[in-house]
Amino acid sequence: MMEEEELEFVEELEAVLQLTPEVQLAIEQVFPSQDPLDQADFNAVEYINTLFPTEQSLANIDDVVNKIRLKIRRLDDNIRTVVRGQTNVGQDGRQALEEAQKAIQQLFGKIKDIKDKAEKSEQMVKEITRDIKQLDHAKRHLTTSITTLNHLHMLAGGVDSLEAMTRRRQYGEVANLLQGVMNVLEHFHKYMGIPQIRQLSERVKAAQTELGQQILADFEEAFPSQGTKRPGGPSNVLRDACLVANILDPRIKQEIIKKFIKQHLSEYLVLFQENQDVAWLDKIDRRYAWVKRQLVDYEEKYGRMFPREWCMTERISVEFCHVTRAELSKIMRARAKEIEVKLLLFAIQRTTNFEGFLAKRFSGCTLTDGTLKKLESPPPSTNPFLEDETTPEMEELALEKGELEQPKKPKAPDNPFHGIVSKCFEPHLYVYIESQDKNLSELIDRFVADFKAQGPPKPNTDEGGAVLPSCADLFVYYKKCMVQCSQLSTGEPMIALTTIFQKYLREYAWKILSGNLPKTSSSSGGLTISSLLKEKEGSEVARFTLEELCLICSILSTAEYCLATTQQLEEKLKEKVDVSLTERINLTGEMDTFSTVISSSIQLLVQDLDAACDPALIAMSKMPWQNVEHVGDQSPYVTSVILHIKQNVPIIRDNLASTRKYFTQFCIKFANSFIPKFITHLFKCKPISMVGAEQLLLDTHSLKMVLLDLPSIGSQVVRKAPASYTKIVVKGMTRAEVILKVVMAPHEPLVVFVDNYIKLLTDCNSETFQKILDMKGLKRSEQSSMLELLRQRLPAPPSGTEGSSTLSLIAPTPEQESSRIRKLEKLIKKRL
Repeated sequence: MMEEEELEFVEELEAVLQLTPEVQLAIEQVFPSQDPLDQADFNAVEYINTLFPTEQSLANIDDVVNKIRLKIRRLDDNIRTVVRGQTNVGQDGRQALEEAQKAIQQLFGKIKDIKDKAEKSEQMVKEITRDIKQLDHAKRHLTTSITTLNHLHMLAGGVDSLEAMTRRRQYGEVANLLQGVMNVLEHFHKYMGIPQIRQLSERVKAAQTELGQQILADFEEAFPSQGTKRPGGPSNVLRDACLVANILDPRIKQEIIKKFIKQHLSEYLVLFQENQDVAWLDKIDRRYAWVKRQLVDYEEKYGRMFPREWCMTERISVEFCHVTRAELSKIMRARAKEIEVKLLLFAIQRTTNFEGFLAKRFSGCTLTDGTLKKLESPPPSTNPFLEDETTPEMEELALEKGELEQPKKPKAPDNPFHGIVSKCFEPHLYVYIESQDKNLSELIDRFVADFKAQGPPKPNTDEGGAVLPSCADLFVYYKKCMVQCSQLSTGEPMIALTTIFQKYLREYAWKILSGNLPKTSSSSGGLTISSLLKEKEGSEVARFTLEELCLICSILSTAEYCLATTQQLEEKLKEKVDVSLTERINLTGEMDTFSTVISSSIQLLVQDLDAACDPALIAMSKMPWQNVEHVGDQSPYVTSVILHIKQNVPIIRDNLASTRKYFTQFCIKFANSFIPKFITHLFKCKPISMVGAEQLLLDTHSLKMVLLDLPSIGSQVVRKAPASYTKIVVKGMTRAEVILKVVMAPHEPLVVFVDNYIKLLTDCNSETFQKILDMKGLKRSEQSSMLELLRQRLPAPPSGTEGSSTLSLIAPTPEQESSRIRKLEKLIKKRL
């Protein structure tokens, strides 16, 4: 029982002495020790094993026990000393707390005494300074009163003087005095409730009204609406009156400016009335010459009368522009039938020159009152004046290279007067548009006549297919029209011109390009040449001549040039036109038309080469393959196909050297057309003997190698064929090879043969399987059982058809090869 109680006591003690890692770390830092008994992970068993590692060491166990007991007694003594030392700690703490409380009470009493003394001192200071504050307030009020009285004296005297000077028309003195009176009057706004102050304010307003009426009367007398100007010219009185008008209500200033400008332009309205001969567009220069003379006359006579900040010269010019625009609009509406293109362009050119003259001389500061908004000035990015200057020769050179200028970073607008007069011509720009329509129609007719007269382009096998020169001429003319029209307007006329461009781009594509493509023997567009049905091997097939092939390549290159340049033309038109109209410019339809011409040209080239190879494929299908006794070199039909390829492809490649991507398209389309046709004719070769199938496999491999080399055949520079083309050829011709290998395989046992067919041909179906059985020469009775077995063994419905353009194939596995097939491969390798 005692042992159990001791164990329980030890366990409880261990639970109590279980310290957290943070406490244990703190203890180790304060009391560092290397004694194992002081470690947190102390293990009694390990400690005993350390003391007694062997049985012989147990001999001194008594000494070890005595040492531990001595250590325990020392620890007990230390603990007892510490516990006894803490006996009086609580009493000492309470005593220290009481002392602290007493000290706080004493301190609080001292602070209260200091606060009372401070309040008494403050009260004493207030009593001392009370009289001083009263004196300060009195001084401030007195100063304000004196200042107000001075202002009142100045105001009263100023009003009296103002009224007297107004009666004597002493405008020079009035200008200085009126501004001072108005400044003084601002100090009395809060005193308007006082009758005398209100009366003075009303007298100032009455004086201002009288001044305004008097100044207007003086200007009316000096510059009457009817009659001539005063012989004496401008006076100093009027000059001073303008200074007064600057201070009065702005409406007085505006009325003076309006009446002066109206009187100044009255002669213009008489000289250039609608019924006058000089009013028509052919003499528009005289209008601008007249206003220039008037500006010079104004500077000489009235330049010093009006203040410089009134910008009277610019105001006269702007009003002249508004009047001229209205007059020109009216006369052009009345005589619209007399407007010709040359006359209209002449008037617009002279007008834009005059607007440029105004921009150089004036800043346009008077246009900020809404005039700019009325003019609807074009945004910076479409303003033709903001482009870098280029000569017409440079533009034509860029167009001949197939490039329009790249968009340039727009400069800051420098002509605020653009369109201030020339806007009146915009409703009549339909004359210009109709003229361009007629000119482009004649240009297209000339292109057609020139093509018929000069004939197709000469064969070009060195530098690639030549682009028709008419194409560059057309876009050079387009460029000139676009630049010219953008200088006239960036609104609806540009949209109308774009519509004309679209019309003749389509006509060029139809009449010049599509209309001159050589015609095939089929009216439906597909090449079904009747001579292919002839029985004789050596019968000739209707094919394109060398000139016709070069013509097709030239038309293809021209269409490609037109496609790229039309896209750049669309971007340039969007730059020129107003931002709100950019969405209405879309040349996608015309670009699609040129893409159609390109596709048609490629299709013609493919059909021509395809048709040339058809007699050879027909000859292949008519050969007696069951009578072939041995495998030799490639068959004559293969030689014939290779010959046609070597004749056509180098010519096409050289003439499409500048449009390499379309030559690649030609190769891909030819492969997609020839390979399915070859497989179709391959199925017609029936029955086939084992040797005949080996010969066909050899021929198929030869054709495969030729097709892989098709893009660079006959070229001194050997290039790697495009991966997309190589993939099509490998898949298609591998399918043909797999079909022949299935034909060569023995058809017994039936299950192995059917499984082999399913495994080799991923697009296997019963129709293809029956064609293979026909090639093997099996009877219908044998075929029926094999077809039924195929239907049972097929895991899923067929996923493709034999005639698809892209074929999914896998190469046969070596386990399915027979000994004869291995022998045939060795023969092919030996030949290569």
